[in-house]
Amino acid sequence: MDHRKKLIHTTSLPIRWGDMDAYGHVNNTVYFRYMEQARVEWIEDMKVMVRPGGDGPVIVNAACTFLKPMNYPGTVEVRTYVGAVGRSSCQTYVDMLIDGELYAEGAAKVVWMNTQTGKSVPLPDHVRALLEAE
Repeated sequence: MDHRKKLIHTTSLPIRWGDMDAYGHVNNTVYFRYMEQARVEWIEDMKVMVRPGGDGPVIVNAACTFLKPMNYPGTVEVRTYVGAVGRSSCQTYVDMLIDGELYAEGAAKVVWMNTQTGKSVPLPDHVRALLEAE
């Protein structure tokens, strides 16, 4: 994991009854939904419009390490961090906590892409400035 990371977004999400599976804990796929929701909120906070036909962020890989099972009812705090910033991408990391205790860790590489060509494009200047700010 990148040791140089900066907190860029925090959100709290309710654990819904329907998030659980037959084993009585939050299904592994739902952790990716929690990370997705946090990422969308972070992108919207940066005033990036996600729309067909323009440039926008996509993820090229995602990972999650499940440390403890989550259960309903509850609220998961999702903390998003940025690590390495490149020409057209940034590495993000996620901690998922309940009552301050770490339940899962995740990561995703976010790449800016032209949705018409499918090719990467440079990070927008205002996004780069936010990511690289101290």
